[in-house]
Amino acid sequence: MTAACVLDPQHTALVLVDLMDRIVALPLEPRKGTEVLLAAEELAAEFRRAGALVVLVRAERPAAAEQPPGSALVTGLVRDGDLEVVKRTIGAFQGTGLDERLRERGVTTLVFGGIATNLGVESTARAAADLGYDLVFAEDAMAALTAAEHEASVRLDFPRLGTVVTASRVRLATG
Repeated sequence: MTAACVLDPQHTALVLVDLMDRIVALPLEPRKGTEVLLAAEELAAEFRRAGALVVLVRAERPAAAEQPPGSALVTGLVRDGDLEVVKRTIGAFQGTGLDERLRERGVTTLVFGGIATNLGVESTARAAADLGYDLVFAEDAMAALTAAEHEASVRLDFPRLGTVVTASRVRLATG
């Protein structure tokens, strides 16, 4: 992992994937969902203080008449000014208008966190890379169902798509 990653808050968005009660409560590795949530909340607070966009993605099952209990984002996660995206596929770009909404705001760089590293986060990141965004991955703001799945994404795939850092290394430029 690299040194501090200093980003322009006017052109950067934090994308947090599937931080829903039922997902955060799963048995996850290499860290618990509550640890991912804490790191994500700290990142989101820093982004908001700097005036950068926070995007909160949640999944809905497309054919379900009713969503399973715990399908909302974790209580208190969404704040005024955040962008909430509802996805019906693994990734957050397909059919959601996310790309257009980011481009309207001049966003060119995305910082990722969420659950599961190798599913929703990676699928969204791959689409973002295809669309030309610069990508940063906050490794400790993610988890998967197994440590091996998390590590494969973080060590093999993400470095090919962008920069992998710890959440504490993500910095937003001031002034």
